[in-house]
Amino acid sequence: MSTGSGADSAPAPTAPTSMFSSLRNRNYRLFASGQVVSNTGTWMQRIAQDWLVLSLTGSASAVGVTIAMQFLPMLLFGLYGGVLADRLPKRPLLLATQSAMGLTGLALAVLTLTGNVEVWHVYATAFAGGMITVVDNPARQTFVAEMVGPDEIRNAVSLNSANFQSARLVGPAVAGVLITAVGSGFAFLLNGLSFIAPIVGLLMMRTSELHKVQRSPRGKGQLREGLRYVAGRPELIWPIVLVGFIGTFGFNFPIWLSAFVDDVFHGDAGTYGLLNTLMAAGSLAGALLAARRGTSRLRLLVGAAVLFGVLEVVTAFAPEFWLFAVMMVPIGMFGLTVNVTANSSVQMATDPAMRGRVMALFMMVFTGGTPLGAPLLGWITDTYGARVGFAAGGVVSALAATTIGLVLCRVGGLKLKVDLRRGHEHVRFVRRAELATAA
Repeated sequence: MSTGSGADSAPAPTAPTSMFSSLRNRNYRLFASGQVVSNTGTWMQRIAQDWLVLSLTGSASAVGVTIAMQFLPMLLFGLYGGVLADRLPKRPLLLATQSAMGLTGLALAVLTLTGNVEVWHVYATAFAGGMITVVDNPARQTFVAEMVGPDEIRNAVSLNSANFQSARLVGPAVAGVLITAVGSGFAFLLNGLSFIAPIVGLLMMRTSELHKVQRSPRGKGQLREGLRYVAGRPELIWPIVLVGFIGTFGFNFPIWLSAFVDDVFHGDAGTYGLLNTLMAAGSLAGALLAARRGTSRLRLLVGAAVLFGVLEVVTAFAPEFWLFAVMMVPIGMFGLTVNVTANSSVQMATDPAMRGRVMALFMMVFTGGTPLGAPLLGWITDTYGARVGFAAGGVVSALAATTIGLVLCRVGGLKLKVDLRRGHEHVRFVRRAELATAA
């Protein structure tokens, strides 16, 4: 699905690539090793943090406030973080943000272990962590290009997602054991200490092997410049719009899965954990499969988004628990495919000097949309039931993907061609000029 301006595939290798090719790069190995440790700690803190708030207040709404405190800074200030990521050297910036995130974990650990923690402390540290993420996220996303170069961006982005999903499989389980055995405080302590790993990795990097990337000089109007840059490029604006719809309406799994476990299948916390584990396993598989692909095509992004929405609708009406549980795997796989493909295609189609601002917008739309869609989908789920709520998110995701796919076809002058002759590709996109010539 080409838009005629590089939308179908940004400059990228077309030859088959190794699933772990980015790991041949020493700097990226150090980065990935540190991230798998800190990501595990981050997932531990998420679980322990929510459990602590629930223990202190007995209120699920208070847990929702904590989550909002984490994501609100990205929604409000995400674009400014992108400006800083474009303007400042990435490695020193990441040393500062990773150190600050470790300190927030240690502060909450001290408060909890000494018995002085109050719920506002948790809100404050969640908000502080969100503010740090405003800068840390675009800096980490764009630093990948400096470590591996343009030819390996897609593979490295996929491996980053696999890294995160691996931690998602391990972190909550470890947190559950720690909370039960010794309390939430030790989970916070281990999370704070886990940031030593990425800090050491950043310090050990060979700066001479980093790819030089032009930084934006300080100047007025850089935020507006970034928005104009994206608005004028369909290969950027439409993937970002699509992940905005998917993030806002299609990724409200804490609402849906808890409702299914409680109201439909009458399970317990173990059942909820099983569903999340199956989805994480599917996401990990999707990330590893994405790492093998040689290109990041928008037709793959649109197709995966359509299938993601359709799978949510189908799964919403699964009659048996075992079928519902099994469907978590492909939902996780296609959801991750959407995220990785959009991320890598946007990065590769963006000028390096603008990449921080573009990726900040990407992450702001993708993660910042969830707190906006959650109240609406939560109300639908409470009012009409878990099945209708889950299906509603899937319908919006599939319709958005279909509509954006049609827009991209129109922009690129493409039309769907169906050829049922034996030995021919039955369904493919061709330019309208080719059809006119054939006619």
